[in-house]
Amino acid sequence: MKVKTILVSQPEPKIENSPYSRLIEKEKVKVDFRPFIHVEEVEAKNVRQQKIDLNNFTAIILTSRNSVDHFFRIAEEMRFKVPDSMKYFCQSEAVAYYLQKYVVYRKRKIYVGKRMFNELVPLIKKYKDEKFLLPSSDTLKATVPQTLDELKVDWKRGIFYKTVISDLSDLREVTYDVLVFFSPSGIESLLKNFPDFEQNGTRIAVFGNSTVKAAADAGLRIDIQAPTPETPSMTMALQKYITSVNK
Repeated sequence: MKVKTILVSQPEPKIENSPYSRLIEKEKVKVDFRPFIHVEEVEAKNVRQQKIDLNNFTAIILTSRNSVDHFFRIAEEMRFKVPDSMKYFCQSEAVAYYLQKYVVYRKRKIYVGKRMFNELVPLIKKYKDEKFLLPSSDTLKATVPQTLDELKVDWKRGIFYKTVISDLSDLREVTYDVLVFFSPSGIESLLKNFPDFEQNGTRIAVFGNSTVKAAADAGLRIDIQAPTPETPSMTMALQKYITSVNK
């Protein structure tokens, strides 16, 4: 079955000439974007109830752009002036680049991983005497706290925002050839919104091991998977699959 329509369970990329734009142009497919989950803020009073005092930390571990936004939002709500001496450990270059929205990059102590959380380990080890704060959502990969515990560093998690399932009821009568997922929460949203969902000819594309597991546990057939050595990005995986089936 040829692929003509794709639904990506994320917001549309804001950059011009994104990899999806190139995919649309090259393969003449229709790609729609719709977040299956969204983020809601946790109020400062709820953060205080977690016994978090921002004065107690010397380093912040930032795993996503959401964690950046909500750390600085909570700091502002708590009237906490983030000191120039604060160290920032960013999971990826994208997160570090986004940090510039709030701090003057060249004047701060910023340490950057490549992409995966475990790539931050050598950097955190180097500064193991710091007091680390991990601002996160209510959903967090188990490997993150496990890794920090194994490092035996002084760290605390703060739930600064929540991941919430979006209402997709308007999509009930709409069908797509491919559904693209990037997190277990996206799979959960699909099943919560459409408990009677039958895959039939719909292809499922998943990114990351935890998403693969969630899709498999839900009984879904996985047709497209990334990252792999051959297709490190989702758009590359889609390109390869579409080229194959649309011959």
